[in-house]
Amino acid sequence: MAFCHRFDPTSLREYDIRGIVGKTLTTDDAHAIGRTLGSIIARNGGSTLVVGYDGRLSSPDLEAAVVKGARTSGMDVIRMGRGPTPMLYFASMMLKADGAIMVTGSHNPPDHNGFKMMLANRPFFGGQIRELGHLAETGDVVAEATGSVRTIDIAPRYVERLVQDWDGGERQLRVVWDNGHGAAGEALSLLVRKLPGAHIVLNGEIDGHFPAHHPDPTIIQNLQQLIAAVKENNADLGIAFDGDADRIGVVDNTGQVLWADQLLAVLARDVLRDHAGATVIADVKASQVLFDAVDQAGGRSVMWGSGHSLIKAKMAETGAVLAGEMSGHIFFADRWYGFDDALYAAVRLLGIVARLSGPLSNVRRALPHMFSTPELRFDCADTRKFDVIAEVAKRLRESGARVSLIDGVRVTTDDGWWLLRASNTQAMLVARIESGTRTGLSRLQAELTAQLVKSGVDAPDFHGTNTRH
Repeated sequence: MAFCHRFDPTSLREYDIRGIVGKTLTTDDAHAIGRTLGSIIARNGGSTLVVGYDGRLSSPDLEAAVVKGARTSGMDVIRMGRGPTPMLYFASMMLKADGAIMVTGSHNPPDHNGFKMMLANRPFFGGQIRELGHLAETGDVVAEATGSVRTIDIAPRYVERLVQDWDGGERQLRVVWDNGHGAAGEALSLLVRKLPGAHIVLNGEIDGHFPAHHPDPTIIQNLQQLIAAVKENNADLGIAFDGDADRIGVVDNTGQVLWADQLLAVLARDVLRDHAGATVIADVKASQVLFDAVDQAGGRSVMWGSGHSLIKAKMAETGAVLAGEMSGHIFFADRWYGFDDALYAAVRLLGIVARLSGPLSNVRRALPHMFSTPELRFDCADTRKFDVIAEVAKRLRESGARVSLIDGVRVTTDDGWWLLRASNTQAMLVARIESGTRTGLSRLQAELTAQLVKSGVDAPDFHGTNTRH
């Protein structure tokens, strides 16, 4: 029977495929992804595809459909089973696979799911995803065949490799981990048994209902359980993961959040001791404090667009040893493999903390004092969000503002900077503002609000504005 499939256009995102299960994403979509990516791999001369899935309730059925579609394209499919997204990346690299598909909804609501893909161990995104959609819709796939399938247990090998880069000596840290009922549960259980110190794991059981809280460590409400546990246990720090454990959240020994750009500053200083002059990349949402810290530590800071695939591609282009995003994706390419892995980032951070002469809170307090908002995400229809950015950019250019268009609009004034960009994974706009003074922050908020009003968009709630040390 001839193959032809049309995806819901809202599901084809910049660096993954994502949708609402049963509405904009179905098992037919999953089958088409396996069938079409398998065809792309076959036409490139490849034959092996690694497939994994996260802990969401819909993930097993979607994974089975991916496998079936891939086998129909003649692929030799290697099933990793359930686990974190970075474990799939690791499996693909260790097995030298020709492609990889992870079924994951990441940090999105429980009724969402999606697919992250690799081709020849490189990110599959942007135009490649649009081309996959075109090939599926036109039925431009290889002739039907019957591939093979086998299952591997990569978790022990993955965890052993994580532990290999522990460099904290014998200091016995007390660490609280919040798995958020996400896909890292089983791998995290193996990891904490092999690390020195005392480890308290919250919400370790994988549960796609996410009963404790939503698995997104960039939102302060989702860290309250972790903060309380750090204080109660007098821990050295707390670590949280998102639903598929490619993003990390960190709380210091006092229960204060170490936001991702602050975390990257800490990591960069450590990495640059061994890689003087190396490039460190951060996304447009990151604090100017981070870019200054990298440069002051002897590195070369580079600002780039948000999105894990975009960052990984830029790392390959520049030879960067480290990169990160405000969303909590951290990418090591000094000793690690250049992909975003929250468990690996945690191991490296623990090593740094274990070597400190004082607590992690001292490092946080020593960073320059800034007034800033957290990452503000607010609703805007998928069909409208990119137009809003284009309208704002046009007005800013016409006004002579100092603006960067790397990803959305980042406006610099004497007060500091503000950012507005469209989310690539949700029907939302994303904003962030930073200033050296509270008064400056208020002026920047007013400027951003004025631009949103001109485009008919309600401004976000700035009530959560926080002072960061």
